[in-house]
Amino acid sequence: MGKLSNTGKAYLAVVFIILYAPIFYLMFYSFNSGGTMSSFEGFTLEHYGAVFSDTRLIIILMNTVIVALLSSLAATAIGVLGAIGIVFLRNPKMRNAVLSLNNILIVSPDVIIGASFLILFTMVGIKLGFASVLISHIAFSIPIVVIMVLPKLQEMSSSLLDAAADLGASKRDILTRVIIPYIKPGIFAGFFLALTYSLDDFAVTFFVTGNGFSTLSVEIYSMARAGITLTINALSTLIFVVTLGLVIGYYYFNQRSRNTTRTGASR
Repeated sequence: MGKLSNTGKAYLAVVFIILYAPIFYLMFYSFNSGGTMSSFEGFTLEHYGAVFSDTRLIIILMNTVIVALLSSLAATAIGVLGAIGIVFLRNPKMRNAVLSLNNILIVSPDVIIGASFLILFTMVGIKLGFASVLISHIAFSIPIVVIMVLPKLQEMSSSLLDAAADLGASKRDILTRVIIPYIKPGIFAGFFLALTYSLDDFAVTFFVTGNGFSTLSVEIYSMARAGITLTINALSTLIFVVTLGLVIGYYYFNQRSRNTTRTGASR
């Protein structure tokens, strides 16, 4: 068992090194005063200054954050109601069919989803830009929220709902005072995951964005095609730090919810 344990640890260490070494390499050279990634000449913050002094880049950053927040909030609200509707479907075949359709959207290639949205918006007459990107991000985030919320709903005992109904609670009270508080960890998980996916998405956004509107992922791609500069390193580092903060925030809220649940149960 000891050898297996050591082998497993070594394997995980190699995997993490392969995954994170390029990221830390990129972050390290974002502080290079030499302007290249071939040799480190000295420490500087000028590349970060270039990021924050670029008005167009700041506007694109604001676009990305606004789209991510709005799409995550909308997807969370719709996804939570969708997950509740799926759980309470009485027909098992219908429930499995809806779940299968939801899972297909998650595993479908982003290129297919992006091309489908592009065709849809062209047919409907929606101008490519903020609205098209927002709608697309909401659409591909909803299945993610559903998947994150479903386990909490499935582990919830029906006796809780029956007890609330016996005490005279209305359907609205059961939803807002019993179901929502119980599945709150899943809601937070779905929101943070949808937010991360929206901030990170490139393939779908590339298809549905238009002239005059862009997000960071598309902008970084355009900048990289013109030639790699350390400004891209600095921008990528900032995105990585923000994403890391979101992950830490998710675990913080998740751990806090678990501690609250344990405290309430012990009382």
